[in-house]
Amino acid sequence: MKTIASALLALAAVFATPASADESFWKWAISFERHKEVQAVSLPRYAKECSECHYAYPPGLLPEASWRRLLAVTALSDHFGDNIEMKEATRIELLGYAARNAAEHSFAKRSRKIVASIGAGPAPLRITDVPYIRRKHQEIPESQIKGNPKVKSLAMCDACHTGAAKGDLDDDSVAIPGYGRWRW
Repeated sequence: MKTIASALLALAAVFATPASADESFWKWAISFERHKEVQAVSLPRYAKECSECHYAYPPGLLPEASWRRLLAVTALSDHFGDNIEMKEATRIELLGYAARNAAEHSFAKRSRKIVASIGAGPAPLRITDVPYIRRKHQEIPESQIKGNPKVKSLAMCDACHTGAAKGDLDDDSVAIPGYGRWRW
């Protein structure tokens, strides 16, 4: 009996602390919303800064180590071929947000699958290098992605995932431009 009480007390302590600044276990546990998808971007500055060049990826798509590498001062001078200039205070704010809401800090099922797929390997710099994401897209013909001028790359999540802005990257929300709904 004492062992069960100790286990319950330990579980309560773990779940009483929030997973991130924007998400807590209790909010997650009592909500009627689906928790399969990643948490949508909730920091306006992050959305604005990132979407100036590309889809503002929800932090739950990469582990914290990836975000720390991507938003390091030295990495911004060559951010996938672009020189990203931003104030240091902005960089620190974006890095803090991304790190707090990274995949391993989320209760979202998809974020947990992302972390599990990476395992002990090095943190990827590209979302398209995450094993889980590669596996989920392997059946889509290359002509519908790279050969599609409206998509061009798996990195263009919002080109096909109609609910991407809300963090909905579910298979059911996929409509490939020029091809229509994707059926698995």
